[in-house]
This record gives sequence, structure tokens and C-alpha cells, in this order.
Amino acid sequence: MITTQLKRFYDPTFTVTDQYKASLPDLQNGPASLIEGANVPIQQVGISNFKLPLKYPTPSGDLLTLETSVDGYVGLDAGKKGINMSRIMRTFYDFKDEIFHPGKLEELLKAYKEDLGSQTAFLKLSFSYPMMQQSLRSGLEGYQYYDVSFEGKLDEYGRFSKFMHLDFVYSSACPCSFELAEHAREQRDVATIPHSQRSVASISVELCEDIFVDQLVELSRDALYTETQVMVKREDEQAFAEMNGAYQKFVEDAARLLYDQLNEDESIKDFVVRCAHLESLHSHDAVSRICKGIPNGMR
Repeated sequence: MITTQLKRFYDPTFTVTDQYKASLPDLQNGPASLIEGANVPIQQVGISNFKLPLKYPTPSGDLLTLETSVDGYVGLDAGKKGINMSRIMRTFYDFKDEIFHPGKLEELLKAYKEDLGSQTAFLKLSFSYPMMQQSLRSGLEGYQYYDVSFEGKLDEYGRFSKFMHLDFVYSSACPCSFELAEHAREQRDVATIPHSQRSVASISVELCEDIFVDQLVELSRDALYTETQVMVKREDEQAFAEMNGAYQKFVEDAARLLYDQLNEDESIKDFVVRCAHLESLHSHDAVSRICKGIPNGMR
């Protein structure tokens, strides 16, 4: 048998003609007999973590351009081998110069369903959002960054749902530790330091109408008070210790305080909150999770 020797060569001058393009194999649109495994629908197929700079609105009317990680998926019907993965990115790039907010995702999801011939679509934009934070007493200020994502879903009936996710970092001073420290000081004249720890509230809200990231941050601040600081001098450190003393909280308290704030906002349809206190006393974390509790809601 004579074997043709393949050329190890890249030709930068090669031009793809329509005829040549038509000759390329296309396995994703092949017959159902090519499907591996169970021939059943798949809820999400697509691309995760492709990045590009996108513009976001602020309450002042200014725009922020932020590096954004995008997850884009569509549903795959039974009988189909696959989807056109590059179309996920190419369709998104048609909107890259738009201003993004949770409601904007509906337009993109409809484009996904049309361009990829799917019944359902899902989109998530993740970014780090900066807000200027003023120190408690010194007058200094610095940028606090928040991990945020916008999420949109379009189901087979054309129903659109929009969500915002925020990680809010705060300090939690333990009420039990405070009382024990005070007891040791009063009863035995022993110097003690109550324990507190950096804590994270992971907040997910389903929106009736769009809100700014800043609004969800302010709701979190109003609920918990003891947000971690950026720029600190001695007077700020003392103020923060006083604030922790004034707003002591167990992890259960943090969840309920956030429930109060979120439940009162008419822009928020539903929510779920997970608070984690990264214990300085224990080798494990204390966790509390709470949801609004509406029928068939977020869990």
C-alpha cells in the first residue's frame, strides 16, 4: 500500500471558497444515529467564561466599563447531536457595545433561541463592581469591589426571569464571645478579646424590575452595618471596633436581618441568602441559609 505523505505546512494565503466550505464535515448536524448515549434533551449546552469589556450603568448616570465573564447556554432537543458553539459567542458580540442591566438579557436570550434554534436559553454575566467607600472617621476613601453577576433565563414558553447575585463581605462579632469576655474582665480582671471574623453574605434576588448594583449593596449595608473597610487609620479602627460592639450578630441574625431588608423592597420578587461566618474560634464555618419562601420560588 502506498501512503501519501501529508504536508507539514501552514499556508497563510489559502482562501476558503463557498465550494470548499460546503465540503467541510458537519458532525453536529449529522443524523441521530451519531448520538452517543441516551437520546434525550439536555437542559444546558454552551460556553462558560468567555471574557470581554462591557458597559454598566450607575445611579449617577455614568457608565462603568468592566471586564466581564460570560456564560451562555441553550437547551438541546433530543435527536440533535450538538449546537454551534461559536454562535454563542458570535451572537453575544452583536450586543457588545450595548449598556448591560438584568433586563437587557432578555433581548440576547431571544437572539440565542433564534440563532441556535433552541427552545430555552440561559445567560450569566459576572464582574467585579467598584464603589467608593469612605472611612468611618478619618475622611479617607478607597474603592470597595463587589463580586456581582446578572443572570437571565428564557423558558420554552418565552417567559423571561432576571436575577442579580452579590457577595457582600462584612465583619461578625459573636455575642456569646462578647459576654464571656466581659465576664472574665469583671469577675477576674482578665484581659480578653471577643472574637469576630470576616463573613460573606451571598445574596441572590429575582427582580420584578431592574435595580442598580449600588442599591443591593446599600440594602446589605443597612441590614448588617459592619461592612469590611478599605482605608483605615487608628480612629477608623477604633470606630470599627465600636460598630462591631454595637451590631453583634450570630449567623442566624445576619440571615434574618437581610431577610427584613430584601422582603421590603418591591423591586425584588424573590430571594435566597447564604451567610457564612468564617470562624476565628473554630476550624469550621458557621452557615445560615434563608429564602423568601414563596410557592415554587427560589430555594
